[in-house]
Amino acid sequence: MVKQMSELDLETVTSQYYDVLKELGNIGAGNAMTALSQMIGSKIDMRVPQVKLLEFDELGTIIGGEEQIMVGVFLGVEGDISGSMLFLLEQSSAKHLINKVMMGMGSPDDPEFTEMERSAMQEVGNIITGAYLNSLAMITNLTIYPSPPSLTVDMAGAILSVPAIEFGIYGDKILMIQSQFFDDVEIDGFFVLVPDIDSYAKILSALGMPV
Repeated sequence: MVKQMSELDLETVTSQYYDVLKELGNIGAGNAMTALSQMIGSKIDMRVPQVKLLEFDELGTIIGGEEQIMVGVFLGVEGDISGSMLFLLEQSSAKHLINKVMMGMGSPDDPEFTEMERSAMQEVGNIITGAYLNSLAMITNLTIYPSPPSLTVDMAGAILSVPAIEFGIYGDKILMIQSQFFDDVEIDGFFVLVPDIDSYAKILSALGMPV
């Protein structure tokens, strides 16, 4: 059974399966941006998200290189499916966003994060990833809930090593949603969903796809 799921999810994902996953990513990212807009009290525009099924080792390059300083919010995914999720932002984008959330009381020009800024960013990540997972739960009718999030400011390679260690158990492909959103500054946000093998099959089955 595990072998069949592995072949389905990691090796022979057809364009039909990919289209379903892409639509899932679009809806989730759109709802996450709506939640963010409500949080900061201003309109946010969003380009159509780019959804990609990637080899895990390609991810560092896609987000700007493994030495790029990023802010990452990492959480576990539990319930009917299991795995992990990352929301990643480039450091300056995160500082801009935090300053918005803090109504101008942040320090966008200082690369270091105060304790208050870290707390605000963690809450932003919590709301955005929560909205994404809620969308996934509503569409699939599965019970999905996140573990408490953790915040890391580090090089992309170091942040990605956390899910990479977990994901090495399961395979080598992940679903990445790149969301470009902007108010007065353009921000690239990256959602990285890492379900385990059984969970991919559950998601596709719940969406009416044969597995």
